Amino acid sequence: MDVITPIVDDPRTFGAIAACNALSDVYAMGGRPELALSFLGVPSDVLGLEVVREILAGVHEVCARARCAVVGGHTMKDSEPKCGLSVVGSVEPDAVWSQRFAREGDALVLTKAIGTGLLGQSVRRGDARPDQLDAAVRRMTQLNDVACELGRRFGAHACTDVTGFGLLGHLRNLVEASEISVELHASAVPLLAGALELAESGCIPGGTRRNLDYALAVTRFDDAIAAALRLVLADAQTSGGLLLAVPSDAAIPLVRALLDAGVDDARVVGHVAGRGEAVVHVIA
Repeated sequence: MDVITPIVDDPRTFGAIAACNALSDVYAMGGRPELALSFLGVPSDVLGLEVVREILAGVHEVCARARCAVVGGHTMKDSEPKCGLSVVGSVEPDAVWSQRFAREGDALVLTKAIGTGLLGQSVRRGDARPDQLDAAVRRMTQLNDVACELGRRFGAHACTDVTGFGLLGHLRNLVEASEISVELHASAVPLLAGALELAESGCIPGGTRRNLDYALAVTRFDDAIAAALRLVLADAQTSGGLLLAVPSDAAIPLVRALLDAGVDDARVVGHVAGRGEAVVHVIA
């Protein structure tokens, strides 16, 4: 189950992002979402039924794309809008992805650009650029179904989606679970337009700062990595992409297949350097 608060003003778009965000947890395990229960909290004394209809319409549109049936749900009065799904999916037992299964020599492939937390903060601040926000919304409403399917086809060993902990926070979870060290190439990580500039200007959500503190337990930065970029790499994401650990010889063919399938941000961003101490070494 995953529930979020609005990152955009449009209610239908909010519902679509919330659904994509929740469905991603199943794709991150190599699974196929099948059934979902919706959850919606609204300040009903402020927002009327038309807003509720629009949010749920966005949820249902995304679930239809995912071929996941919404079979029920729950609404409640709340002080702030909230929307999400409880999702049930399935996967063959010997095909489950976990953060525990990354192997020495694996390459790391990221499927979406990062920076949605920073852009969301600019929305709250009231100075978001429409073109940059539109680009972020396109990513957040893109299902991870194709990334999951192709990751399985090219033999991915392990996976995590990149959401609330940010890229560096999820990498901490991966290296600790798999007992590995990772090299992350900062220059290879796809960033949403404007994200780095927002970090440089100080438009940084509190969750992103907390993520960086969390990641520092295992993260080693080269001196060349600027402070703003460190924050972007820890930025708390909504409906982020998949981070796939794949055999090194499959990484480039996987990225090509992802790009051909419309997953435009797919990049090889690093590799598993060895086993033992859990370390994320961020290099330029």
